[in-house]
Amino acid sequence: MTNPEEPGYGAKLVAVEPGGVEPVADSDRHGRPRQLAWTWASPNLEFATIFVGVLAVTAFGLSFTQAALAAVVGNGLGAAAHGVLSARGPRYGVPQMVLGRAAFGYRGNLVPAALMSVMAGVGWFAVNSVSGAFALAALTGLPTVACLVLVVALQIVIAFFGHNLVQAYEKYVFVVLAVVFAAASVVVFGKAGATTNSGSVGGFLLAVGTAFGYTAGWNPYAADYTRYLPKTASPRAIGLYAGGGLFLSTTILMLVGAASATIAGAADDNPTTAFTGHLPGFLAAATLLAITLGAVAANVLNVYSGALAFLTLGIRLPLAWRRAAVALAFGVVGFVLAWLGLADAGHAYENFLLVIAYWIGPWLGVLLADQHLRRGTEFGELLADRHHRNVAGFTAFLVGLVVSVGLFANQAVYTAPIPKAVPGTGDLTFAAGFVLAAGTYLLLRRQRTGVPSRRQP
Repeated sequence: MTNPEEPGYGAKLVAVEPGGVEPVADSDRHGRPRQLAWTWASPNLEFATIFVGVLAVTAFGLSFTQAALAAVVGNGLGAAAHGVLSARGPRYGVPQMVLGRAAFGYRGNLVPAALMSVMAGVGWFAVNSVSGAFALAALTGLPTVACLVLVVALQIVIAFFGHNLVQAYEKYVFVVLAVVFAAASVVVFGKAGATTNSGSVGGFLLAVGTAFGYTAGWNPYAADYTRYLPKTASPRAIGLYAGGGLFLSTTILMLVGAASATIAGAADDNPTTAFTGHLPGFLAAATLLAITLGAVAANVLNVYSGALAFLTLGIRLPLAWRRAAVALAFGVVGFVLAWLGLADAGHAYENFLLVIAYWIGPWLGVLLADQHLRRGTEFGELLADRHHRNVAGFTAFLVGLVVSVGLFANQAVYTAPIPKAVPGTGDLTFAAGFVLAAGTYLLLRRQRTGVPSRRQP
């Protein structure tokens, strides 16, 4: 990642990270695996996580116990995959989407990289910016648009500087977020009541899918935040800290969201005040501030990793600060979309999460199957090779995506044949996509070349 003309990024805090998606130089390696605990906890201590739990009760008709189980299953699957992917970062020192070139080929990897770039730098950025703006508006009384400008500006500044400032923000904001949300959780659980929801298998599977979509949505970012660690860092420790921080933060706040949905109270056009309205005055204000800071914590990762994914497309930019320039551009586009979405914030959030799971399921299937076949081998030379081809990867991804969506998708705009005929199946698209893609990839690779060797792309 270090540009030869601008050496010594190392552990500098307020310095623009140079270069793009090149391997991190050994001289710039720093940090410890334990930092990943707050790197992945902080961005999930925010309102978007809470709202997944709310959806499980209000949209999918689950009881609190059923919603809790769905969150544990969905988050557990996403966090486990995240730990596995994170552990690979230090070995090659490149972002997650660059690592995907081994499985998909240089050109075949363009589709997942483009999807990741749009999802992170535009989609999630807009969603989180809106929740942060609503919270800040409720706290300060300022116009929502003005609050959106303030929130987006802070996010862009941090992401512009890059990796080290991003990591520092996640570290120091974690203490504030953890204390405030812990206090809010105690109050919410104390006021939570019973529901008349009896739940259904279909509703449970939809809740699992949305929880998985939320948590696994971080999987394409995994190695972005471990590639600066020393090559000697323990892969087991990396996986445990990254996956553990992600699982605990998402699960706890989704349970809080589900519990808050059982508290009787009037609805509010501002979803953040609908949640904090159950809290005492001072704690409500502190929680609104935490929601704002948490939205920033999530979006600095979205802009930063979205920019890396964009550069993975192979677009050549002459700037030494090309990653920073792309991050700035993404912030501007995300602001416009967030501004346009203020009028109906929260609309189609459920569908957004499920759609994320639709492509991440088969992407993960191919990536983990390839990782299994390449265990014990080196493939670093493939990652920058523009002539590297792996037709099996893109084919398996396409099969998993098209077949799973075609048969299992359960959306307002399209209901596939299986959920239409058997509503109790809910939405199994992500699971079907994963299995189909992984199975297809293993079959194609073993038939074509056998287990890949060191020199066999």
